[in-house]
Amino acid sequence: MSTENEGNPVPPAPSAPPVPPASPATSPQAAAPDGGEAPTTPIPPAPQAPGVPAGDPYGTAPQAPDSSWPPPPPVTPSYADPGAGAGTGWGSSYDQQHQYQQHQPFQQPQHAPKKGSGRGGLIAAVLVAALVAGGLGGGLGYTLAKNNDDSGSTTISASSDTGATQVKRAAGTIAAVAARSLPSTVTIESESTSGEGGTGTGFVFDKQGHIITNNHVVADSLDGGKLTATFPSGKKYDAEVVGHAQGYDVAVIKLKNPPSDLQPLALGDSDKVAVGDETIAIGAPFGLSNTVTTGIISAKNRPVASSDGSSTSKASYMSALQTDASINPGNSGGPLLDASGAVIGINSAIQSASSGGLGSSGQSGSIGLGFAIPINQAKYVAQQLIKTGKPVYAKIGASVSLEDSASGAQITDSGSSGSAAVEPGGPADKAGLKPGDVITKLDGSVIDSGPTLIGEIWTHKPGDKVEITYKRGGSEHTVTVTLGSRVGDN
Repeated sequence: MSTENEGNPVPPAPSAPPVPPASPATSPQAAAPDGGEAPTTPIPPAPQAPGVPAGDPYGTAPQAPDSSWPPPPPVTPSYADPGAGAGTGWGSSYDQQHQYQQHQPFQQPQHAPKKGSGRGGLIAAVLVAALVAGGLGGGLGYTLAKNNDDSGSTTISASSDTGATQVKRAAGTIAAVAARSLPSTVTIESESTSGEGGTGTGFVFDKQGHIITNNHVVADSLDGGKLTATFPSGKKYDAEVVGHAQGYDVAVIKLKNPPSDLQPLALGDSDKVAVGDETIAIGAPFGLSNTVTTGIISAKNRPVASSDGSSTSKASYMSALQTDASINPGNSGGPLLDASGAVIGINSAIQSASSGGLGSSGQSGSIGLGFAIPINQAKYVAQQLIKTGKPVYAKIGASVSLEDSASGAQITDSGSSGSAAVEPGGPADKAGLKPGDVITKLDGSVIDSGPTLIGEIWTHKPGDKVEITYKRGGSEHTVTVTLGSRVGDN
């Protein structure tokens, strides 16, 4: 099993620097116990994540995708085998030099470690830093107490006469929301038959043992691999994939022999979310399970397209909720909550600085640009997967260009493999759309490219009527299109 930390040994905790001779009067060091940390012991730096090759993480988009399946993903650098010491995460956005910059990379789930190495080293380093910091704090505290023992301090300590053994927090606080929600989240470990795997997050969807997560979290376990889900209590369950949707990047797994006391997380209404609303994200960033971070909704309806960069992969598209809550590799599939604790999205992607958020030799981390699949869309997809095991996609029946463009989504002259660009008898054909038409709006939302159009269409269900505005020969027209459907990823 590979690991993101392979080949990067954890630096040993630095030894304490020499302690200066104690003064005859008052020397806090003189009273320190043997073997304790000196107050000035530096905290060791956290180990850097393994490297990724420098270079442009962006690619160019392919032409004329097939209308029966989402257009092929943009040509992005493939994420490398972590065991080979390289990788860029789950896909990449379009070239930032071009006008279209909304497409963002999917975050790669944290790769599972080999036994006895890898992530264990990272955790060990974190613990060492914490212990040294504890020693430092203790030394400083002792010094202050020693020097101010008789100084008549006016510091007031909290009374313990009330008999209270625990601070009570109001229901609306972040601490209360986290305490209520954490027991319903799981850390997912996915492993292929060859031993490759990764770590992601999921949350309880119903009492029958169904867990929602990302498609890219469970991808390694497909075709005979191994899948487990671990609760914060430490209880670990084997699981199986019920259904997965590549295009939506949503998957549903089910616990084998699930416990009878499962508590599904309440689902909110992502359509009612407003920019500025508080958000709470739960996940396992870099393998650190049960991590809680906070932020706000920084944008809505952000068009996001992504793939793993391989030549055989298909793209995933969403009209995402954007948040500045800290989201990192390993948060994939975890819940994005509102201030009341209701799920409003599934954390799925991040935009990272090209130089790498954890240094040029490490896997990039959060820079405050995270993206989540709106829960209204994810709920619909999950219900279809539980019911039939296959996703259902809305479609207009036309192939559109994926070239960078700020003018709209242009219907191509021909489809993939020489097929018709406009499906005969399909929704677009019935509405009078033709090759060369440039779609600029869908239900009033501005369409600036083909991927944006696909993401908007997939927020709807088959049978929905949408209003499409397009340009032809310099003139603008508006038509109503009844969306068709396509079942399955193939």
